Amino acid sequence: MANLTISLDENLVKQARIKAIQEGTSLSAKVREMLATYVRQDSTTTPVVIPTLPISKARGGLQAGVDPSSNRALNDAMDAGVDLHKLS
Repeated sequence: MANLTISLDENLVKQARIKAIQEGTSLSAKVREMLATYVRQDSTTTPVVIPTLPISKARGGLQAGVDPSSNRALNDAMDAGVDLHKLS
């Protein structure tokens, strides 16, 4: 992690530290968060594709073979239905 030296009004820094403490965080964390938001504003936003689970047309619910108690089985089932061409 890089260190950054900036010049700020002392009163502003004191107020910001108090507010950060009240929010349960640090001033450094808030500055990192603000800079990350600032950088993301210029980047192009990619639409989020939410994969769907395969549904049985005969009886509703999950298709046979998909174990709803297994995160891996659910993720595999969702990944199998994603059209990768839509992601690019």
